[in-house]
Amino acid sequence: MKKLNIVLVAVMISFLGFAQEDEDAQRSVIQEYTPSKLLNKGQWDIKWFNNLYTQTESTFSEGTEPRQTFFTSTVDVFTGVSESNRFNIGLLLEFRSNVINDRNALDVFSFDGESGTARSGFTSFAPAVKFNPLKNVSNFTIQTAFHIPLIDQETDGGVFLDQKGFIFQNRFFYDYTFPSGNWQIFTELNTEYNFGKKSEQDSNFDTIEGSFANNSLLLTPGVFLSYFPSSKFTILGLMQHQQRIDTGNNFEQDFTAIGGGVKYQLTKVLNIETLYTNFVRGNNTGLGQTFNIGLRALF
Repeated sequence: MKKLNIVLVAVMISFLGFAQEDEDAQRSVIQEYTPSKLLNKGQWDIKWFNNLYTQTESTFSEGTEPRQTFFTSTVDVFTGVSESNRFNIGLLLEFRSNVINDRNALDVFSFDGESGTARSGFTSFAPAVKFNPLKNVSNFTIQTAFHIPLIDQETDGGVFLDQKGFIFQNRFFYDYTFPSGNWQIFTELNTEYNFGKKSEQDSNFDTIEGSFANNSLLLTPGVFLSYFPSSKFTILGLMQHQQRIDTGNNFEQDFTAIGGGVKYQLTKVLNIETLYTNFVRGNNTGLGQTFNIGLRALF
């Protein structure tokens, strides 16, 4: 009987050990692959993210204004290329559709290009690299990208589409998962240096060349706190601040936004996320809201 008990205890210990290994192995993409995590060699990460910003208020006037809505759709593609898993390369693509003059927010999906109220098109692309500068801190990474504009005019027919300038961008990512495994904090500092020709406008305030943002430095720190009720589901809250510093066009700008959202792991490869943010304060900016949805495939 004693020998039998010893055998049973050994089997139970082995079973518990394998169960723990299986649980660790089943950590989902939304838990494991934060923006701070680099890909293994040969892995691919494709993210399609859509942001709809709409406003009827701004710091330029009091009370409500005619609605303006700006839709941005981005596709980010990265792959791992190093044996040490410390270096990734990628490509960023951006499409925009904007409507003004009190058109319905969902008109951004009409893509009708109506003169004086709407514009749309692919606006920029960027080659990018992502790397881990500190070998002993694997959850700290930097993403560097160089954005190249694809538009002829920043503002045409009174409708702004996107910045017409080059952007050298560096994003610093860090995350920390608390010992319980149910809570995770993620921080980001986005820096963008915008450069190109100084903005010139005609009598109708349409841009002849350049951009309002050229010769400026943009700083955007953000904090995201996530709670995992399960490995496949995340609830998160966020706060971001954006500060545009001393532009060559004598234009400075800042705003603060707060919000929240959820992420869900649909399959081992695919997950979905939705986010909402509200611009609670700012200077030289709109005071609107954003509605966001994204799909991510990692394989």
